[in-house]
Amino acid sequence: MAQYDVIIIGSGPGGYVCAIRCAQLGLKTAVVEGRETLGGTCLNVGCIPSKALLHASHQLHEAEHNFAKMGLKGKAPSVDWKQMLAYKSDTIEQNTKGIEFLFKKNKIDWLKGWGSIPEAGKVRVGDDTHDAKHIIIASGSEAASVPGAEIEVDEKVVVTSTGALELASIPKSMVVVGGGVIGLELGSVYSRLGTEVTVIEYLDAITPGQDAEVAKTFQRILGKQGLKFALGAAVSKVEVKGGKAHVTYALRKDDSQHEMKADVVLVATGRKPFTEGLGLDKLGVKLTKRGQVAVDDDFRTNIDGLYAIGDVIEGPMLAHKAEDEGMALAEILAGQAGHVNYEVIPGVIYTHPEVASVGLTEEQLKAEARAYKVGKFSFMGNGRAKANFAADGFVKILADKATDRILGCHVIGPMAGDLIHEVCVAMEFGAAAEDLARTCHAHPTYSEAMREAALACGDGPIHA
Repeated sequence: MAQYDVIIIGSGPGGYVCAIRCAQLGLKTAVVEGRETLGGTCLNVGCIPSKALLHASHQLHEAEHNFAKMGLKGKAPSVDWKQMLAYKSDTIEQNTKGIEFLFKKNKIDWLKGWGSIPEAGKVRVGDDTHDAKHIIIASGSEAASVPGAEIEVDEKVVVTSTGALELASIPKSMVVVGGGVIGLELGSVYSRLGTEVTVIEYLDAITPGQDAEVAKTFQRILGKQGLKFALGAAVSKVEVKGGKAHVTYALRKDDSQHEMKADVVLVATGRKPFTEGLGLDKLGVKLTKRGQVAVDDDFRTNIDGLYAIGDVIEGPMLAHKAEDEGMALAEILAGQAGHVNYEVIPGVIYTHPEVASVGLTEEQLKAEARAYKVGKFSFMGNGRAKANFAADGFVKILADKATDRILGCHVIGPMAGDLIHEVCVAMEFGAAAEDLARTCHAHPTYSEAMREAALACGDGPIHA
């Protein structure tokens, strides 16, 4: 078998980006992938297909609610579910084929099959064993179950995000277990398509860890769109009777028992590292208490020549976090100084309006007893947002009270996932809110709301 400088197990965002960067830096590289297509969960059954359905269902929403206001008259479009799924599949194919092209362009070998690590420096794929100076675990994550609950997933009536992306038909009712990113995005898709959606969340607020003011506003907006919520509720059982799912849950405030029926139940209670079949136990790889692969600052495990990145290690399970780690590790292996700034990793929820954040929340700053100031601006004061029926939400910038240095930003509103990167760049350069406020922004754009929020950290915004 060929001697490789690097073998990466997993072709998701962390794995394929790491592979390309390794190849660019002159390292002989191979990637192990058992799926029929490259791209991992993200491109095949995660980020990309869900965004396709979010986009399609949002166009339907616009046609039903806003077209007539703009003078676009006519019968509202009907939904061809099979064609919508075909559009989703075509989107997946375009992206996965794109990764395959990049592998060929960069002379990266695809070792087709599921990999294991029988000993340090070796990777087994099928009947073949390959040697490598460096082995990188980038095997991603899988859907997590609800602790202590009796739930049997069949991916037809009781589904994870994978099954929710390919339901045979649009259900009349759906219960989403978990009020996090995945549940709210897919819940929004089906709600727009006419499904009655109820979200059951164990905590007392949706989007755990999000800025509290944003989470409260987000829930209110989603409620206006038709989603229902049962908060502070612990699901104990989901069972299928006569083709219907029966969800049993208890309200934590009084332990009262409740039952809800639905055509489909989406279990969206987070994800866990996927390391099954790699042989980590036999190899003696150290894990954290939460089952993640333990690594040092250079992504090294306790086994010589073995590294890990992405969802299998600590930190937010985000594709772009995995990509950054893949880039950094490739540079480290090539003798450079790879680095990831974990304080500037944005998070985005792709509903409408979008929700985006980076840095610290008000709750975290209060817990640290840190002196800070808030600059806030509503999209109601943004001309472009009002013209586009997208004025719900606001921008909130948090800055150090003494130095004015930006500590965090939280946005709920149109194109929030794109707008947040202005603040990401600012934070990378250690910018103050005044730096952002004094930067000219084109008019009329949504980005003006970012400038106004920065101005609000000083003497005040102009359009409020």
